Amino acid sequence: MELFVLSDGMGGQASGEIASALAVETVVQHCRTAMASANGAPPFCGEPVPGLSDRTNRLASAIRLANHRIFESGASSPARKGMGATIVSCWITDRRLSLAHVGDSRAYLLRSGSFEQLTADHSLVADLVRSGILTPQQAEVSEQQSILTRALGTQPAVQVDADEQMLLAGDVLLLCSDGLSRTVTNPEIASTLETYRDPQKAADRLIELANENGGEDNVTAIVVRVTPEPTGLLARLRRWFGGKK
Repeated sequence: MELFVLSDGMGGQASGEIASALAVETVVQHCRTAMASANGAPPFCGEPVPGLSDRTNRLASAIRLANHRIFESGASSPARKGMGATIVSCWITDRRLSLAHVGDSRAYLLRSGSFEQLTADHSLVADLVRSGILTPQQAEVSEQQSILTRALGTQPAVQVDADEQMLLAGDVLLLCSDGLSRTVTNPEIASTLETYRDPQKAADRLIELANENGGEDNVTAIVVRVTPEPTGLLARLRRWFGGKK
């Protein structure tokens, strides 16, 4: 099991850091508690979505809980009023990807040279592109890029977009904040992921590119590479020892 969570704060530097930290801590804690509970997992926050696995619904539940905690924290302190965060998170078990997000932090998939955005931004310009009012090129230079239509902590409840799919050996996942996606082009991102095999080096290089391209926002990136399953003796040893208690 591998859980990856990326959150980008809003509402001023101090408040934004509090919101993003609270988002990550809540999601990780909720998912870990659900997995470790011997007497049954804690109840879902919000209604499970039919057709999605328990794991994907649990991830969405964790994000809804994070929204509630950020909203309550902001309401309890005048200094934190208006704080919020975006979030994108993936949970991988046996190459099954559970993905959930709110806001404009993104998830991408690089597979066999094909680069695809897995998430849809919850922003005004993204809505205008989807409705045909703006072209993607116009959206890239719009002064309204920072206007979000959905974020954690701005309302008592939030709608979480969730999806799932199978991953293949060689797939590369990228989770990133808008500080990267606004300043580094898709071809540049794909080329970097293909060039740097080490996930941490790839993430570091992407952040360097964002800064070189004049990025003024905080830039966060997580790169995950799906490795081939072990075969032969190594696989048998893993199964044997994995079954021991």
